[in-house]
Amino acid sequence: MLYTIAVILVILWLLGLVTSFTLGGFIHILLIVAIISVLLRVIG
Repeated sequence: MLYTIAVILVILWLLGLVTSFTLGGFIHILLIVAIISVLLRVIG
């Protein structure tokens, strides 16, 4: 479940970079949270 959410966030982030359409800093904050969550899961 966590990995699915992280993948979706990464795809949205990449689409935002390509189309220059972002939801402000919101999607970037979510991406950072997702990456940290995945790293903690891997380390733990």
